[in-house]
Amino acid sequence: MANEDDVRLLALSLPATTERPSYGTSGYRVKDRLLARIHEEPGVLVLWRASVEEKFELIAADPSKFFTTPHYDGHPIVLARLAAMGLDELDELIREAWEYKGAPRTA
Repeated sequence: MANEDDVRLLALSLPATTERPSYGTSGYRVKDRLLARIHEEPGVLVLWRASVEEKFELIAADPSKFFTTPHYDGHPIVLARLAAMGLDELDELIREAWEYKGAPRTA
């Protein structure tokens, strides 16, 4: 079961990632682009995805874990219930969001 401390640890372990408030909660950025943030609803993480289609694939695969709200209609952003996922899955989702949002490239 993952929690907000796990989000912070995993996100900040990625190169060039910083933490800065976003909408009054902890937000994680790479190249000043938000990749994830803690939602106002306790235990929920806001995560960027590669596409809107991928967002809906996650929701369809496990609606007890992933969901959205009308606020995020048309955006490649999914909401995730932290208590419903393990650390490995959370790590994978955060790393993917980090890559989507412009992770530094190595030569």
